[in-house]
Amino acid sequence: MNVYEIEVEGMRCSMCEAHVADAARKALPEAKSVKASKAKGLVTFVYSGEIIQPVIDAISTLGYGVGKIQTREAKKGFLGRWK
Repeated sequence: MNVYEIEVEGMRCSMCEAHVADAARKALPEAKSVKASKAKGLVTFVYSGEIIQPVIDAISTLGYGVGKIQTREAKKGFLGRWK
């Protein structure tokens, strides 16, 4: 499992965060821990695959800009939650 962090440009409010997170969940239903943050300008999720193009396409379709993508190995934290 990997943690993916995708820069998202244009998120200004909590509804923007919700739209971006929902788009990511629908694009990759197998993804875990999907979160969007307007303060950080990121959507973050845990996913076992390598191909994340559906998420990029879904975010772009909403009208948001997609920037840099960072990946790191996911670790299970306390209570078995991914981080």
